[in-house]
Amino acid sequence: MERGGCVYILANVFNTVVYIGVTSDLFSRVIEHKNKVYPNSFTAKYNCSKLVYFEMFPAIEEAIAVEKKLKAWPRSWKNQLIENKNPLWEDLFSDDL
Repeated sequence: MERGGCVYILANVFNTVVYIGVTSDLFSRVIEHKNKVYPNSFTAKYNCSKLVYFEMFPAIEEAIAVEKKLKAWPRSWKNQLIENKNPLWEDLFSDDL
């Protein structure tokens, strides 16, 4: 049985640092980032806890492939991807995820 996945992008409060990740449980993963469960991680070090983009996929393998592609993109392309769906770079995290 395949399990779905999600590619997500977190930013810091100033939108100067972004982090791209993949998970099968977006809600729990974002809570981990916001609570700095892993204090030595990139997101904890650079205070990336604002969910600014996410995209769901039916299979985790698809999400992983997209994550790898996005990580290779220039920063300007990543900004454009975020701004197409979230022009104000608002935190999209809610209890509805």
